[in-house]
Amino acid sequence: MLPTEDSTFQLAHPWALALLALLPILAILKSRSGNEGAVVFSSLHILQRLGPVARGRAGGFRLANIFLALACLFIALARPQWVNRKEQITESGVELIIAIDVSRSMQAEDFPINGTPANRLQAAKMVTRNFIEGRNTDRIGLLAFAGRPYLASPLTLSKNWLRGPYGLGRVQIGLVEDGTAIGSAIAAAAKRLDRRDSKSKVVVLLTDGANNAGQLSPLEAAQLAKTLDIRIHTIAIGTHGTHQIPTPNGPMFIRGEFDEKTLKQIADITRGEYFRATDTMTLERIFTLIDQMEKTEINRRVQIESDELFHWFAIAGLAFGLLTVIGDETFWKRFP
Repeated sequence: MLPTEDSTFQLAHPWALALLALLPILAILKSRSGNEGAVVFSSLHILQRLGPVARGRAGGFRLANIFLALACLFIALARPQWVNRKEQITESGVELIIAIDVSRSMQAEDFPINGTPANRLQAAKMVTRNFIEGRNTDRIGLLAFAGRPYLASPLTLSKNWLRGPYGLGRVQIGLVEDGTAIGSAIAAAAKRLDRRDSKSKVVVLLTDGANNAGQLSPLEAAQLAKTLDIRIHTIAIGTHGTHQIPTPNGPMFIRGEFDEKTLKQIADITRGEYFRATDTMTLERIFTLIDQMEKTEINRRVQIESDELFHWFAIAGLAFGLLTVIGDETFWKRFP
């Protein structure tokens, strides 16, 4: 659960601030009208005998007091408030292991990248890297297999780790004996996922050959994965025909052998999907489809609380108004 909190100041009725425009208008009208006389005289020469004209004690302070009272009341009408917005995000991420074949046949260069010859493993790692980038809330692990499986990276949320030398960097040809142990790879991935407490557990199995190593058959391993509620998507990668691959003893020619029937059965048993990738673009589309199928569940709950501030401005406005009234009757009072 990822709680987030955001506090903002806002006005519930911002239109009320337009009333503040009345204050300068009132000030202009007040200055033009002048003060009302306390006593009316028929002739001005009588006033000359009274001596200098006495000024009111309040002066401009009384007028400012009235304007402050009105300004505070207008702001109170706008209802200023602090709004606290609390959002709780509950994420149910996918626990996913990508199992990549690293047998010698994955060196066949029939998957060009941007017009440059590239082998199947290079294409698989490139597409896997892009796939990882889009899975922000999922734990992903990397499993490589040839004659036997080995864990290239444990399940982790760290994209940097998965992309680095201890992630995809360890998915290499030649680290273990050659062969294609599909059943053992499924069992190893299932064992890792069985330890996890997650609603969705998925294996993406990518291979270019048929099972010819290991003590566990692919279908037996698939049944085991099914009992653990693990879904397996299988991808057959590569093109038919004879391909040349480099070896320490010189170039070697191999013929593609795909056990599509078994890969389809693995997917059917575990409620997954089977795919066939014959080029880099197709492989990218397959991983895009898998990304769409294995969506992370995100639940959001928003709670909004507001702290009203209008009463402070209302109190201030009333205080200025009360001060004006009291002053007019006491210390600001004028006598003729």
